[in-house]
Amino acid sequence: MKSKPLIDYFNRIVSLSSEEEEMIREKVIYRRYLKDQYLVQQGDVCKHINFIVEGCVKQFYASPDGLEHILMFAIEDWWASDMGSFITQTPADYNVQCIEKTELIQLNHAHVEELFISIPKLERCFRKITERALVASQKRIVRNFSKTAKERYLFFKENYPTIENRIPQYMLASYLGITKEFLSRIKSQIAKEGKS
Repeated sequence: MKSKPLIDYFNRIVSLSSEEEEMIREKVIYRRYLKDQYLVQQGDVCKHINFIVEGCVKQFYASPDGLEHILMFAIEDWWASDMGSFITQTPADYNVQCIEKTELIQLNHAHVEELFISIPKLERCFRKITERALVASQKRIVRNFSKTAKERYLFFKENYPTIENRIPQYMLASYLGITKEFLSRIKSQIAKEGKS
């Protein structure tokens, strides 16, 4: 059953009845994307929220000078969308692009609203998901102001150990707000410290 990973995810937060699970199954779309395909592009309206079943994506802002500023990576059991665009149904500020071949379960805006009315506990579930995302985002902003690049890298490595080997170093450097050359120097320094 293709919707099972999403149903299991919801059931870890709220307890769904079999009827409620069926209502969700009727609304979801299962999609496969190739590496480098976009889920959302800057300027387009984000039509779906995307739950990742398999794969890895990045959310980034492309500045007018052509630079990519990566805000987040998302892997299995995570959500990836431009939430501001999805909630307001206005043009997206961010791109969401596949780093790997990716399989998703999607819910469109109208279906999410219908499910919130039919299954009120699902709205509570999404509130909890959104609260966690907001807290993580605020903590990241504080880390970017208060921690050195090395400390930010070590935090990423410790908290997201499975992501680092799945993404190119230049993307990790962009996420950390440094150049890939500086990231290489940080990793060399850590390696030397580990030997001494």
